[in-house]
Amino acid sequence: MNAPRKARKRKIIFVNRFAWPDHSATAQILTQVSEALANAGHDVHIIASRAHYSGGGAELPALETHAGVTIHRTWTSRFGRANLVGRALDYMSFYASSFFSVLRHAHGKDLVIAKTDPPLLGVTIGLAARLKGAARANWLQDLYPEVAAALDVSLAKGPIGQILKSLRNHSLRQSELVIAIGSRMKTRLISERIDSSRIVILPNFSRDDEISPEPDGTEELKQAWGFGEQDFIVGYSGNLGRAHDYETMLDAAGMLKDDRDTRFLFVGGGHANTLVGQEAQERGLDSLHFQPYQPESRLGQSLSVPDVHWLSLKPELEGLIVPSKFYGIAAVARPVIMIGDPDGEIGQIVTQFECGAVFAPGESRELADYLTYLKQDPASRHRLGQNARAWLNKHASRHTVLNQWTETLAGFLR
Repeated sequence: MNAPRKARKRKIIFVNRFAWPDHSATAQILTQVSEALANAGHDVHIIASRAHYSGGGAELPALETHAGVTIHRTWTSRFGRANLVGRALDYMSFYASSFFSVLRHAHGKDLVIAKTDPPLLGVTIGLAARLKGAARANWLQDLYPEVAAALDVSLAKGPIGQILKSLRNHSLRQSELVIAIGSRMKTRLISERIDSSRIVILPNFSRDDEISPEPDGTEELKQAWGFGEQDFIVGYSGNLGRAHDYETMLDAAGMLKDDRDTRFLFVGGGHANTLVGQEAQERGLDSLHFQPYQPESRLGQSLSVPDVHWLSLKPELEGLIVPSKFYGIAAVARPVIMIGDPDGEIGQIVTQFECGAVFAPGESRELADYLTYLKQDPASRHRLGQNARAWLNKHASRHTVLNQWTETLAGFLR
C-alpha cells in the first residue's frame, strides 16, 4: 500500500517592487515581516524587481534565499525616479512581470499578499492569484488614486481617477484580507464599502529592540558631520517627498538664522529634499546640512544625532498615508514635532502621550518659538523623548507588531 501523500505547506507570497537588501521603507518593513513569518515556520516567498529604489547599481540576482525567505526577482525596466515617464514605464513593466511570476509560483490554497509599490498593484496581483485559486490579501501602505488626487495630479481627479478607484475597491472587496496601517486608513476603507470584518490594522514599526538612544558611535558621527557639542540639532530622516510639508520648517529655520547654534539636519533624499537644498541656497541659510541615506547598521547613530526630530504630512493626506518615520524617532527617545493635522493619526499620539508638539502648516513663528524653548530646556527634551519611547514600548514595538502578524496569518491560514 502506498504511503499517504504529505500535504503541501501553504506558501505566503508577498509582492512588492523592492525587498531585501534595498533600503526603501517598504522594503525594510517587508523584510522584517517576512523574516518573522519564516522564523515562525511558514514557507515565505517574495516577488520583487531586480532594481534598487535609489536607481543605478548592478541588477540583483533573479533568485535568492535570505533568512529563510525565498526571493524571486523579475525583470523590469530601470529608468528610475528622475522623470514621470520613466517611472511609469518601470511601474508597467513590474505590473506585467509580477503578474506572470504569481502565475508561475502561486498555487491553490497559497496566500498572495500585494503591497502598494507600485500603486494599485493589488489589482493585477489579485487577478493573478484568483486565476491560480490562491487566497488574496492587500497590505496597504497608502491609498491610490486618492493620494495622487490630493497632490493635484489632474488625471487622478477626473474620470480616470474614478475608474482606478473603482478597480482598486473591487479588488479589495474580492480580497480575503485587507491590512491597513492606521485607524484613519481603516475608516477611509469602510467609507468605500470595504467589509470591516476583513480589515485588520497592523501598524508599521522600527527596529526598536536593536536601537537605543545614544548608541556607541553617535558622538563620532556627529563630529564627522561637522557638529559641535554646543549645537542644537533639528533632524529629518528619510524620504522628503510631495506628501510632506517642508515650507513651515524652512521658514522657521529662516527666522532662527541668526542663532548660530541651531542647526538643521536632513538625512535621506526625495523630491522635496532637493527643493529644500535649492531654497536654502537662495535664502542664504547656511544652518541646513544634508547627508545621504545611511546604512541600516548605522540607523541608531544617525537617528540619535539630532536633539529633536520633525516629520510632516499634508492634512489632505490623512487616512491615505501614515508617516512611518515616527517609530524610529520614538525608538531613540527624541521629542517629535509633527507638522500636519493635529487630529491626524500621528498628531493625536504626539498630543495625547506628550511626546512633542503638533503645528499646522504655516505656523512657522510658533514652531520657531518652540524650537527655541526646546533648545533652552534639556530636561523637557528628555521627558518628551522618554514619553515617545514609552508609547512605542506599549503600543507599537517591533516584537508586538510582528507577533500580531504571525498570529493574524496563522489564524487566517488555519
